[in-house]
Amino acid sequence: MLDLTYPPIIVAAKTGFRLLGQRFVMTGTEHVPRTGGVLLACNHIGYADFVYGGLAAHPAKRLVRFMAKREIFDHAVGGPVMRSMHHIEVDRGEGLASYQRAVDYLRAGEAVGIFPEATISRSFELKEFKTGAVRIAAEAGVPVLPVVLWGTQRMLTKDHPKDLSRGKTIAITVGEPLHPTGADPVAETAELRTVMSRLLDDTIAAYPAAEQPPGSWWLPARFGGSAPTPEEAARLDAEEKRRRADRKAAKAATRPTQG
Repeated sequence: MLDLTYPPIIVAAKTGFRLLGQRFVMTGTEHVPRTGGVLLACNHIGYADFVYGGLAAHPAKRLVRFMAKREIFDHAVGGPVMRSMHHIEVDRGEGLASYQRAVDYLRAGEAVGIFPEATISRSFELKEFKTGAVRIAAEAGVPVLPVVLWGTQRMLTKDHPKDLSRGKTIAITVGEPLHPTGADPVAETAELRTVMSRLLDDTIAAYPAAEQPPGSWWLPARFGGSAPTPEEAARLDAEEKRRRADRKAAKAATRPTQG
């Protein structure tokens, strides 16, 4: 693929990281192959995850094509930028095209990034996974690499104001490759989630204690933080979904009828 904008955007992002005084703790990046198709499955805790998730492949000198929701591509500025980097637009109502595009990219030897949870986790623990990641990898015949991010939620996530203050640690952990066959996508998805859950626990435990004291809003409740429990987060997600549906219905009701 011809990448005219991706490299300079990476340079700009790294300049931003330095200005923000961010410290990176990267573990397991040797698992990212230097060539060939590979699917990176990342947890989702903040709006900038696709920026930081791509860093997992940087030591291998790979560019990651992320699968991202259509709304980002609809943005007047974000859309052209995303397309120039060959990211993959996902329409949740019509997912077949994005699924097939991801498979094609992987078969062509690209690195593709996916968020199996589909949406940001308000509890900062893993939500239920969609089976798309293992099905895509199985059809393309490529490995899945579990990738865990931690610290990105402290900057920009749901229900909290953005915080671009200096000195935050960003942890990126890459696990050993999994090789789904597609024979049982539900079981293989459960295996992926189990592996990523363990990686997440290890990453949180290793994170600098001074940066996540007990009671921190970005720390899961079972680690002593004040983040919503997974059950509370599910309730908040349902309320958000209802509000979105109400707004959509109200907007549709105000459209002039044709006749």
